[in-house]
Amino acid sequence: MRQIRRQLLGLVLGSFVFAAAALGLAGPASAHDAAESTSPAQGASLAAPPEEVSVTFSNTPLGIGSSFSIKDSGGTEWADGSVRIVDNVATQKLRQGGPSGAYTVAWRVVGSDSHPIEGTFTFTVAAGAAGAAPSATSPAKSSTAAGTVPSMGTAQPGVTEEPSRPAKTGEPFQWSIVIFALVAVGLLVALGVLARRRLNGDGDAGGKSGE
Repeated sequence: MRQIRRQLLGLVLGSFVFAAAALGLAGPASAHDAAESTSPAQGASLAAPPEEVSVTFSNTPLGIGSSFSIKDSGGTEWADGSVRIVDNVATQKLRQGGPSGAYTVAWRVVGSDSHPIEGTFTFTVAAGAAGAAPSATSPAKSSTAAGTVPSMGTAQPGVTEEPSRPAKTGEPFQWSIVIFALVAVGLLVALGVLARRRLNGDGDAGGKSGE
């Protein structure tokens, strides 16, 4: 019986180690939302200033705390109005009359898991709007890499408008709970099979010894 208990204890400990490892792998995968793409794309060259810019995320951001700053290389702010969030896309309009040159977009949103996400991307405009003076080239601003923490103290940055429908405020589905439940069920099945085999083996041994 002691040997059986030791084997059962070893199986239990091994199962719990496996469950802990599975939970550790599943946790980071569903930890936070992330930006998947931008429009215009990072480093894109456009013929004229766009009417709007946008960032697409892995989940729908919350309808609070979002802001966009769109500056040309001279530091002028071109964000116009509020940030609009539809499904998993946050969009910001631009004022008309933007000049040619490099633009830097700094964005910030609150993810569906209530964690803030922020970053930057850049694009270049070949020809400005009619009557717009070309902006001075600023290598330091035009070389800003995507994902850099933005400086949000802008003149008129776009802010999140009040959502017309409730935002998805629920927490992301925790697959780790499912994995843990499956491991627990597998553990119980394995214990039952092992105990049954041991009992059958002890019964057979007892029958033979009685003969």
